[in-house]
Amino acid sequence: MHQSYKQPVSVLVVIHTVDAQVLLLERADRPGWWQSVTGSQDDGETPLQTAIREVAEETGLDARDYPLDDWACTNTYEIYPHWRHRYAPGVTTNTEHVFSLVLPAPQAVTVAPGEHLGYLWLPAEAAAQKCFSPSNAAAIRRLLGPAGSGC
Repeated sequence: MHQSYKQPVSVLVVIHTVDAQVLLLERADRPGWWQSVTGSQDDGETPLQTAIREVAEETGLDARDYPLDDWACTNTYEIYPHWRHRYAPGVTTNTEHVFSLVLPAPQAVTVAPGEHLGYLWLPAEAAAQKCFSPSNAAAIRRLLGPAGSGC
């Protein structure tokens, strides 16, 4: 059964336009919880490969068609207790690699059935306020100005 555990390494991909409109997805397992594209790394994948796969799975977009930027930074955070069963016993923290994907304009996406209920495009600050994840909100705010400490 150990093979079904998620790796505690993931990606966060902030999809946005040049004028800082940000795509958010609503979680199916937590209605009202909004986030950018996220997902755990599969065995043998690099973070970049994970980012490309997760963007395709969660939005239907091919990240290779747009500028995909590896921010070369990571966040380490405590996994929410209600999701810890997905990881091996004793795993309580996750390391998240941050990326951004720039689209020319907001566009329709195809959300993953069962994973997300819907999507919306919001100005960056409004998107940051709507995110449930502090690291996701901080990454979105980084689009608005100089990076502070961390991602």
